Amino acid sequence: MTPFNKLVVATLPLVPRGVVRHFARRYIAGETLEQAAACVRRLNEEGACATMDVLGEDTSTRDEAIAARDQCNEVLGVIARERLDSNLSIKLTSLGLKLDREFCAANVRSILEAARGYGNFVRIDMEDSSCTEDTIEVFATLQKEFHNVGIVVQAYLHRTQDDVRRLPQGTSFRLCKGIYREPKAIALQGREEIRQNYLALLDLMLGGGSYVGIATHDSHLIDAACRRIAERGLQKHEYEFQMLLGVRPELRKRLVDDGHKVRLYVPFGAHWYRYSMRRFKENPEIAGYVFRALFSRNA
Repeated sequence: MTPFNKLVVATLPLVPRGVVRHFARRYIAGETLEQAAACVRRLNEEGACATMDVLGEDTSTRDEAIAARDQCNEVLGVIARERLDSNLSIKLTSLGLKLDREFCAANVRSILEAARGYGNFVRIDMEDSSCTEDTIEVFATLQKEFHNVGIVVQAYLHRTQDDVRRLPQGTSFRLCKGIYREPKAIALQGREEIRQNYLALLDLMLGGGSYVGIATHDSHLIDAACRRIAERGLQKHEYEFQMLLGVRPELRKRLVDDGHKVRLYVPFGAHWYRYSMRRFKENPEIAGYVFRALFSRNA
């Protein structure tokens, strides 16, 4: 990151929310479920599918976690009623993971039962390293009861290959690089070493018969994944690519045009600000647009 970009990222919290909201629209489907459903419908018309995510994490009370659970179940109902090509992604901290693991598991079980009734699928997101072990434990427990659940793993963590091996063959994974800032002791730091581990994990998963959501915007990794798909003779229903809403739409179009299944991560909800700030920190170029827009307004 350049010194200018570091400055931009450091000053983002001072930018008025109205300016942030304007530039966050490419990453966020809206604040309401109706807006999110309309976004998914447009993506479906463009040949892509989706996974919807109700923004929010780190609930502090059981009532908040129950409300998050009920909202997830409402999303599943709308997907079914409007016949959207979408599944659901959930964060366990929004469902009470840091309050009580068993309470959280019960909330997730309710969501999985609803999804199963609709013939739909739920992906458990991976959060920062303080949640990794508990997230895997909750997933592993529920995986014994439900076949419509998958998990996310992060290629930059040293532990991830062991985590993949401890889960049953055929587990459904979303494989991403990892976005949280983690210390060197537990996470790879260099771009190339993360890429190498990403591809090693992809080989491990495909070799174990897993369905993999190949979640990346890195053209190097996408090209390498395409070579592996071709070498293994995988059919289009045996894997998918996954991308974030608003990021590299030209790459998404290329993959769709080439006949690959592409799933867009579609976040929405009242807690858009925190998510948007994280996206801007990951993409300083977009953060720079916010910075320049602020000064052009005040000129």
